[in-house]
Amino acid sequence: MKGRAEELAEMVRTLQGWVNESRSIVFFGGAGVSTESGIPDFRSVDGLYNQKYDYPPEEILSRSFFDARPEEFYRFYRDKMLCLDAKPNPAHEKLAQMEKIGKLRSVVTQNIDGLHQRAGSERVWELHGSVHRNRCMRCGKAYPVEYIRDSQGVPRCSCGGTVKPEVVLYEESLDGRVMEGALQDIQNADMLIIGGTSLAVYPAASLVRYYRGHRLVLINKSPTPYDSHADLMIPYPIGQVLGQIRV
Repeated sequence: MKGRAEELAEMVRTLQGWVNESRSIVFFGGAGVSTESGIPDFRSVDGLYNQKYDYPPEEILSRSFFDARPEEFYRFYRDKMLCLDAKPNPAHEKLAQMEKIGKLRSVVTQNIDGLHQRAGSERVWELHGSVHRNRCMRCGKAYPVEYIRDSQGVPRCSCGGTVKPEVVLYEESLDGRVMEGALQDIQNADMLIIGGTSLAVYPAASLVRYYRGHRLVLINKSPTPYDSHADLMIPYPIGQVLGQIRV
């Protein structure tokens, strides 16, 4: 019977071979990619959904809550969603390296932290937006994330309008241009690596269905609805796995 170290080594060897042979890899990632940078996820035992607040986090992060109780929204948002001291981990860094040498076509991410870009990735489809983009709801003026962090109560524009983060809240639609770009890249990929996501958030997770190739890799510590479709499953931390890939 193989030990865990031997099992992981064998999986990494297979992944390395596929990476060597592929020319248009797409990476699809979720919260698990950033947990190794110290950013909490939502659905794990220690995630935000299992902590205690006056309102459930899923309710706070909805558009109806934002409209009805903006001060409560921003209190939670500043406290729990702005992890500006987090740094890219080996997974972010390896993906950026793969893009730089022409192996990786793009990153499709459900995360809003901007760590892929900080690591050097350039073609990043942010399905749920980014904390780093903020805009006045009245005049459209853009503001950096530090403006939200350092403001009190509801952040206001110089025109008096509310400055809203360009993140996709529950009850809001995903950006059509971003979805289309991600969809096209996934359709044209010769390898799709999925990492750090439960594939439980729709419509983002539905993009995986459009992959047409035969190298579907799942790197996730817990089971997902797509496990039976994977050509390679690696149930280990994504930074530990990708950190061993040579490019």
